[in-house]
Amino acid sequence: MTVLLETRALKKHFGGVQVINGIDFQIDAGEIRCVIGPNGAGKSTFFKLITGEHRPSDGSVHFLGRDMSHVLPHERIRMGMSIKFQIPGVFPDLSVRQHLQLSLYRAKDDRPGSIEELLQRFLLEQEEHVLARNLSHGKKQWLEIAMAVSLRPKLLFLDEPVAGMSIEETHATGELIKRLSASGLTMMVVEHDMTFVRQIATRVTVLHGGRLLADGPLEEILARDDVAEVYLGKKS
Repeated sequence: MTVLLETRALKKHFGGVQVINGIDFQIDAGEIRCVIGPNGAGKSTFFKLITGEHRPSDGSVHFLGRDMSHVLPHERIRMGMSIKFQIPGVFPDLSVRQHLQLSLYRAKDDRPGSIEELLQRFLLEQEEHVLARNLSHGKKQWLEIAMAVSLRPKLLFLDEPVAGMSIEETHATGELIKRLSASGLTMMVVEHDMTFVRQIATRVTVLHGGRLLADGPLEEILARDDVAEVYLGKKS
């Protein structure tokens, strides 16, 4: 398998507080990797180290074999990373079509039918001319994922993509993500909704106390007593 992303002995401290402590991690091409863990596990900091919002205190981040530790976020995007953050960042007074026009312009994609393809793929055909302020929370999230995918990334990062969604929207989002995976897109998803994780994940990484607690196939990892204790609140 081709390794797209790797971290080596990755560490991050803020003052005297060690938040990420020596994480070795990798994602292979074609995976949907879910990163889970209890509150305070270090998921958000780990995500920001990979996407470039934070710089490592020690260790390194590699993308397609290149050390990315000091590469700026916008440069990482040009190299093939694309990011969908937890909180929608759409422009309230632009329509769905206008958002997609902007993202395709950034991607230098002027192929005929590109907007229509994205509208269909992300179930937004009926909302084409709707202003973003009038979209449901779930449709706003789908629009942002569509914009991220329009950049034709090699690796898509999703930060809690179903936060605030209804059960129906969450399931539909999972099916959408599985279709993206079937098309060949590799994804890293930071998430806490375990029903959603079970729906989409091919492999799971568990963080706890800023360290990598477990990593492997979904059912194998969720069956471990130590994972159940720290993440699900159960005792072995």
